[in-house]
Amino acid sequence: MENEHTILNHYNLTSPYPTEWPDEKDDSDASDDVFSAEASIRPSKSRSRYSALERSGSDRRSLVPGSEKTGDGVENLVQKDEADPLGSADSVVRVLRQKGIAVEDDQRLRNRFLLSSTTFSPTLYLSQMHSNASTQSLLQGLDFLSRSIDQKSASLKVLVESNFERFVRAKTTIDNVYAEMRNQGAESIAEKSRVNSRVVSKGSAHFKHMSGQTPSTPSRVNKPLPSDKKKNALTKESEYGVQGIKAPLIEVAVKAEEIWGPALGGREKEGALKMALGSLDKSRGIFETSTTITDSIKRRDYEGLVEGYTRARRYAEEAKEIADTAMEHQVSLTEAQIHQIVITARIWADVEDRIENFKRGVWRKLTTVQTFQVATRGSQYEEYVSLIRILLELGVEDNPIWLWLLSRYDYLKNKIHASFERSRVEIEVLRRHLANAERPNSQTIALHLKTATRQSMDEKVKDMDTPPVLELWDLIFNSFSNLLSAQRGVFGEVIEFWEKAQTFIDGKVQKTLPVGIDGRSRKHHRLSTDDIRHLQNGIVELVEILREHIFAFFADPPIEDISMLYSPMPPLTPSTPKSATRSPFVNQDSRFKFDANNPPPPSPKRGEVWEEFAFWPPYGNSISGAYYLGKLLTLLGAAAGEMLRLRQVVSGANLSERLRTLIAGARERSTRAVCAAWNRDAEACKVLEDWTRSAERRDLTAMPAYFSAFEAAVLSGMQKILYISETTIRPGSSGIVSPPPAKLLQMIRSQFVTTLYNALSGMVENAERPVSQGNSLWVTGSDFTDELAAGSLKMNDDGGVVNVKGRNTRMLLTLCNLKALQTDIVPQLISQFEMNFSVKLTDESKTIRDDLEKIETKLFQSYTRPTVDQLSSMIRSGISSPAWVPKTSRPQQVRPYVYKALLLLVYVHTEVSTTAAVLTSQILSHLFEQMSLSFLEAFKARGRYSLAALMQATLDVEFVAHTMSQYTTDRASKTQDEIYVQLDRCTDDNARIKSRDELVEIGVILKKLREGTRSEFACFKKQRGQPKER
Repeated sequence: MENEHTILNHYNLTSPYPTEWPDEKDDSDASDDVFSAEASIRPSKSRSRYSALERSGSDRRSLVPGSEKTGDGVENLVQKDEADPLGSADSVVRVLRQKGIAVEDDQRLRNRFLLSSTTFSPTLYLSQMHSNASTQSLLQGLDFLSRSIDQKSASLKVLVESNFERFVRAKTTIDNVYAEMRNQGAESIAEKSRVNSRVVSKGSAHFKHMSGQTPSTPSRVNKPLPSDKKKNALTKESEYGVQGIKAPLIEVAVKAEEIWGPALGGREKEGALKMALGSLDKSRGIFETSTTITDSIKRRDYEGLVEGYTRARRYAEEAKEIADTAMEHQVSLTEAQIHQIVITARIWADVEDRIENFKRGVWRKLTTVQTFQVATRGSQYEEYVSLIRILLELGVEDNPIWLWLLSRYDYLKNKIHASFERSRVEIEVLRRHLANAERPNSQTIALHLKTATRQSMDEKVKDMDTPPVLELWDLIFNSFSNLLSAQRGVFGEVIEFWEKAQTFIDGKVQKTLPVGIDGRSRKHHRLSTDDIRHLQNGIVELVEILREHIFAFFADPPIEDISMLYSPMPPLTPSTPKSATRSPFVNQDSRFKFDANNPPPPSPKRGEVWEEFAFWPPYGNSISGAYYLGKLLTLLGAAAGEMLRLRQVVSGANLSERLRTLIAGARERSTRAVCAAWNRDAEACKVLEDWTRSAERRDLTAMPAYFSAFEAAVLSGMQKILYISETTIRPGSSGIVSPPPAKLLQMIRSQFVTTLYNALSGMVENAERPVSQGNSLWVTGSDFTDELAAGSLKMNDDGGVVNVKGRNTRMLLTLCNLKALQTDIVPQLISQFEMNFSVKLTDESKTIRDDLEKIETKLFQSYTRPTVDQLSSMIRSGISSPAWVPKTSRPQQVRPYVYKALLLLVYVHTEVSTTAAVLTSQILSHLFEQMSLSFLEAFKARGRYSLAALMQATLDVEFVAHTMSQYTTDRASKTQDEIYVQLDRCTDDNARIKSRDELVEIGVILKKLREGTRSEFACFKKQRGQPKER
């Protein structure tokens, strides 16, 4: 029941089950529209569904800016402009003005668009402000408005809920106090208290149960007040409480005038004040000096600061001169002089304190003007010069020029160490990731080696190796650039530091620097001989540190300790300048962030050559290695040339020799690494064979072009490594790059020959290896890998993908490739090698030619041997057969074995001409030679020949000879002669004499047989207009 009563009071209801909306709620003022609009936009959880019923006696909406009204009902707190409540614009008036609605001069129209106004019209606002808005933008605006309302009302809601009882008690207390003050001396408090309680209960009846008081509870004892309190009551008759104190105030004023009038108007005081004022006027400049100096320091107005300090010093000297003069002449100081001396002393002490504090700040800033970028070097150097200038003008004991040079040297020394060590560790982290990853498969190797055939350098570089390897190469090159680049690297800062130091040594900068007050800073304008010597030695030391770090990177094996990435910075010593400890790596790359308890594991030891090189990415190929190492050594050579430009370095022969040693050592280690990768890639060159025909020569595959481009790319990179481009080195410093030693040249020569032999052996292995189901060795450059491995693709006459399952096909194409290598590609590569390295490969060329001939002969024999064996078997079995000798002395047909042998040659001709037409003549000529030898051996095995046997042998041999006449060679002709000699030797005289008469008839029979088999053996006849075979 009590809860029901509480609900009725809270919502101002008369019944717990209302049936209609209260009429008084429809009579609210226009400001209710704002709250109803807000209620419709807010989420349901932020307001009650019956929130419109909640209305306290003291209307809390009056606290909202812009919701109160004056007595005549006109709004007086509405803003002139406000942001869009839906968050789409920062000015409602501006958007309306752009839409052509003039609201600046019409306040009433403008208030209808402003949410803070009680006359705000949601319909008009949406129709004009968001006439073109989409549903999605309106939903976003609704979400924005809801969040804004929740944010603004959250704090107020918490405040009201946590202090609700205090608000109630405060309201009651204020009403009681006001009633008591207003009715003092008129009515009893008890009566006014009841009146007040009734007034309160009208608007806040729901407060009764929460305040702990009832309207009938008296707060004071009800008894009459004295009559003299009426004059303090807040009524018109008592002038609203002022009547009681008005008369005493008038009396006090009269008394004060009588007592203090003469004192304030005394002439003696007036004179003293005038004198003090005159003294202050005379010392106005002294007082303003301190303020001027303070303002100049805040504004960083160094010229104004020096001017103020000089003026203050002049005032101090004037005061000192007055005191010295009075002491010298033994005269007393006047009161004005005493004032001047005292004021000047105080102001001068304050000025000196401020100047000393300012100097300490400038000293600190001067030692920190170190880290600057190339693009802003000019402005940074102007800053340090201005700092030196202000210190010299103010006067200091220490030399600011030398201090800046020393701090700059310390900074560069630390930055060289930090940059190199950091880069070294980062490179090792990526090396470990690569070393612990899987080895690239054959397809990946072939894909990247084939990029050497691309024309665009950007395309080559992008895919010349796997992305992790290229990422490591880029990191190595960028690290070298950050160290050695004369434009944007640490070495560039060393060069620029030396140039700036040289201007101080020569005194060029000092000509523009001030000498200070009374020339006191002139002593700092010239550096001492010891300072100059220390500075020169410091430059040499910086160069030597750079040289040692680069040499160690190339010569030393990979580091083991990578704790630098997660170790804290060591504590600073008192003598360590802050600038010397500033880390050049503010933002750490996410690739090098890892748990200190779980660092990358060390590189596994598998016996790989690259394990001893800290600068070589694991599993990197020779193309990317030669390319990037060529760039690195070019950068190193350019840096070495710049080092020789430094005056002190040029005069130091020892350092020049050490620079030559650095380049020679880096070149030797780079050559070894590339040669090792070159050999490994040559062994893998067989994966370049994708069994697709070349676009230029259809009798070749793409393998020769891939191999030629690969070798050319490596040779070009090796040439850049051995002979660092002289164009990147300044004149006079070319001697720093010595010619490559004979040892390196011999290493490259041997490796070149080895790579050629390995590649050729791989080609033969590709041709002879049987292809099994699922073989994925070859990369075809298409999606046909599975079909090729399964042997589902057949011979393609238009030059596409060939059937890699056919051993004869692979061998024929490989023979063509070897012939192209022997006649064109290898001579070109030898010529390129001789031109790049200025050597003659006389012995190596002969070795390469011999190896090529051996490999080609071996493969040729491997292809023709099965056919030769079949032909030999057919001929031997046919001639040795008892049915070979005809029954008559004049045979009419050649024996069947001859047709079988010729049909086998027809098959071979078809296979060769459709696969590698250039080899047709060579292969058929060789087979015809072997066929003739088989005839000779078979005839030798028979012994004696009768006339019929002699005629049959003659017919068989002549039929084959005439059919294969296009492929007759000298060796075949000689064998034919030996056959007839052998037949004649094994025939008696009678048969020999009779055979002469039969030869004419045998010729006629042979002609008939040739005409009868013209179509069967037409492939052996040379066609008219047939182009000459290569």
